[in-house]
Amino acid sequence: MDGDAHVLNGSMFHNFSKFEDWEESDLEGADVKDMKVEAEAVVNDVNFAVNHMAVSQMLPIREDVAYINVETKEINRYCLELTEAGLRVVAYGFDQVDESLSMQYHETIYSLLDSLSPAYRDAFGNALLQRLEALKKLQQ
Repeated sequence: MDGDAHVLNGSMFHNFSKFEDWEESDLEGADVKDMKVEAEAVVNDVNFAVNHMAVSQMLPIREDVAYINVETKEINRYCLELTEAGLRVVAYGFDQVDESLSMQYHETIYSLLDSLSPAYRDAFGNALLQRLEALKKLQQ
């Protein structure tokens, strides 16, 4: 058994022997990057169904929050907050947070946009129909 411990001490696993030895700074950047990646994924997922959508470059991205600017096809502008709780409107304009707004969280971007934009619903429905028709053609 002592031989096994010696092998581990000389291996790459030796540096990760105790969780307590890790410094918090070693992990900080990963959460921030993940929140930005999550926000970018939201943008890429529904960008086709709005006029404009982008991760805010003006508001800070932290480990627990990112902000997304969206302009609907009805030309309404919003700043969305993305957290573990979901997404919600935090301002009626880009790159803003209005602390007086108390909007409900939505679990998905689809639900939030569905509540804000009838044109989003139409665009999403049309895209779904086109995909189903393309799938049907492939199966024939």
